[in-house]
Amino acid sequence: MTAGRERDYVSVCVCTYQRPALLAKLLDALDEQLTGDAFSFEVVIVENDRRRSSEALVLERAARTRVPVRYDCEPERNISLARNRTVRDARGNLIAFIDDDERPGRDWLRSLHRTLRDSGADGVLGPVMPEFPADAPGWLKDGRVFERPRHETGTRIGSRDARTGNVLLNRSLFVDGETWFDSTLGRTGGEDTDFFARQRAQGHVFVWCDEAVTYETIPSERWSASFHLRRMWRSGTISGERVRSGLLSPAFLVRIGLLLGGCLLAAPVSVLLSKHRRMKVALKAAYCCGVVTAALGWSALRNRE
Repeated sequence: MTAGRERDYVSVCVCTYQRPALLAKLLDALDEQLTGDAFSFEVVIVENDRRRSSEALVLERAARTRVPVRYDCEPERNISLARNRTVRDARGNLIAFIDDDERPGRDWLRSLHRTLRDSGADGVLGPVMPEFPADAPGWLKDGRVFERPRHETGTRIGSRDARTGNVLLNRSLFVDGETWFDSTLGRTGGEDTDFFARQRAQGHVFVWCDEAVTYETIPSERWSASFHLRRMWRSGTISGERVRSGLLSPAFLVRIGLLLGGCLLAAPVSVLLSKHRRMKVALKAAYCCGVVTAALGWSALRNRE
């Protein structure tokens, strides 16, 4: 701990929706976090379910964990509102986010904290690695559908790599009176990318910590090709709406149009390839179709399931 600075207090924020078994595993993993006396922390749970289906579980865990655990509910189905509520409830000078289907290693939070203080950055992000049950289809693993780029620790990262699944942020980023996570994106997705894009535009710096690994459970409802095609079309729709509103340049739309043309030309040949290679072509095409249709004023697929 640096001389003259009080010990940091981290609020680990978790938004949850009808995943009690996974949430229980996450709470157990958070209770085992190592801190090395460099900081202390609390866990803030906000359930985005008006039926409060996980409240009893959280309160039961809170009664027997060494780490303070607090529960709140955001009744309106909207991930942005739930994230904003966790920040309002948080008491720490540092804010961490982790998803309810993730499981961190014991050194997760300490690794993020060390990198944050060593780098002097405004926030630190770490890798989220997929975990597949034994009976998951092989094309998901071979196609690396759930894998994201990794970087050396200390690398500055842009908005494309920024997300709220595994991150530690300075509380100073959350200025009262400002929009943190945009509620208009709370059913579509993209609220975390939008948040980080606005923060970077203000000059804030975010770096990578490759040691702060979390593991994401991939449930069976995410195994189908149709799930991923819808997901990519929805992601493209959000980008297309940004083109239509002037937040992305027309040059982006031109590049997407060329990429879509390439995917369509490759489609007849791709039927001869293995499934994971066919899916790469199909997923790119789905994203491009979402961009083009939304940019032209037809947002066919916006909301998450």
